[in-house]
Amino acid sequence: MKRRILMGTLAATAVAAPFVRASAQAPLTLNGAVQFNDDHAFNKALLRFEELVKKYYGKPINFVLHRNSALGLEKQYFEYMAQGKAVDYAIVSPAHMSTFSKAAPFIDAPFLFRDLAHWNKVLDADLLKPVADEIAQRADVMLIGYAGGGTRNIFVNKPVSNLAEIKGLKVRVQGAPIWSKTFAAAGMSPTVIAYNEVYNAIQNNVIAAGENEAAGVETMKFYEVAPNLAMTEHAITIRPICFSGKTFKTLPKDLQEAIVKAGKEAGAYGRQVESSEDEQKLVALEKAGKLKRIPFKDRAAMKKMVDPVMEAYAKEIGADAIFAKIVALN
Repeated sequence: MKRRILMGTLAATAVAAPFVRASAQAPLTLNGAVQFNDDHAFNKALLRFEELVKKYYGKPINFVLHRNSALGLEKQYFEYMAQGKAVDYAIVSPAHMSTFSKAAPFIDAPFLFRDLAHWNKVLDADLLKPVADEIAQRADVMLIGYAGGGTRNIFVNKPVSNLAEIKGLKVRVQGAPIWSKTFAAAGMSPTVIAYNEVYNAIQNNVIAAGENEAAGVETMKFYEVAPNLAMTEHAITIRPICFSGKTFKTLPKDLQEAIVKAGKEAGAYGRQVESSEDEQKLVALEKAGKLKRIPFKDRAAMKKMVDPVMEAYAKEIGADAIFAKIVALN
């Protein structure tokens, strides 16, 4: 409780405080936010972003990266960037952009990508540009790069290996409707719980499972309460590097150019880091006896159950054209 109060106080203080802007003497300061520590791929991507901006801008500039959820969670970061206060840049899950764009959470929805190679081709082909344009217009938040690359599986407090064993499974999902719809279609009982409450919810038997990539399982220590990892491989993450449009408009043109260039390169770096670290983290956790990977026998059948829901939802939110291009991409 004390920790939650402290986090709330820090976040409130940060929101109340104005951005630090450049005076005639002092260089400008940009504030970033991330939920994790420096070992996490997201931090590595944002630190690379800082490094590249400094390199391309070539003038004095300060960066302050608020780590370990000091300014709250990703949902708050996005709201702050949209409002133009407290946070200038951050990595945010597309699920937290749904208020401004119904299509946003769809860009890394369950079973959207066939594999990592397909995922990379989609990003390289810039098929997500219509979603980025919509978010920039409606939320005034720019998606300047795409990190991510973790393969998501289900961590659960008992071994499950097929559709029969996950039937009715109480599992935490992200807040975007597509996650609840697809997991329900696969026979589970999805529920939306704040990310920082998942550990306690499993520990107290409110839910039995959650779903995440290796970096999240490791950092949040979900393996302590749910040591079985069902290898559903149901999603590959896309985690946009976001930048406040309101902040961006106040910056000099050469800095704007540096930010756009650095964002794209830092996103690519983040994808390479996370996708390569994924397997390493799982192997390490398993060798340490903290986690057991359970092969999931019915992935193809699970996808077949989910496919009609994905197609219908894409049509409902006006993302059917994007969906068709992603599916057709070889």
